[in-house]
Amino acid sequence: MNIYDFDGTLYSGDSTVDFLKYSFRKHPALIRFLPAMGIAALRHYGFHSIDKTCMKETFYRLFTGYDAEALLEEFWDTHEKNIFPWYPGKQQKEDDIIISASPEFLLKPICSRLGIRHLMASRVDSKTGKYTGKNCWGPEKPIRLKDQMGITHCDNFYSDSYSDQPLAEIADKAFIVEKDGSITDWIFK
Repeated sequence: MNIYDFDGTLYSGDSTVDFLKYSFRKHPALIRFLPAMGIAALRHYGFHSIDKTCMKETFYRLFTGYDAEALLEEFWDTHEKNIFPWYPGKQQKEDDIIISASPEFLLKPICSRLGIRHLMASRVDSKTGKYTGKNCWGPEKPIRLKDQMGITHCDNFYSDSYSDQPLAEIADKAFIVEKDGSITDWIFK
């Protein structure tokens, strides 16, 4: 069994950021959410006064201003090309698992298109932007994997970020995916 992060791993870039940008282009009135988003980013990255989940919920409040799910197919029609070409084909296995911090509702359509049946991601309400549970990031990923699927081990793990070390530790082999899509062995820190 292979487990993959999504953004920066199977997808070149960050699908959530791309979806937010796409939403702003399609619905310019959403610009009214930018000041709160900027303040939340400053509070998280600059002052460390709020956690990542709180910052993201502030970003996702813009989902209250439009029907985010109505844009998904159109978004993936234009962004599916960002899937690294090495993944589909021989690399892909029937029991692959995608585990990501991106919103689950955002990734469901592309996983369906790619034939990926197992997806774990952040549970975010597409109408309110509120999380149900924790942000599926870093140490939360193996916890979810165990709780939801009973999985504590995998053959191979792929990610673009060393924040995923907790998942790399449960893999027989772990790999880091570079920005250009090339794959190298994971260097444990």
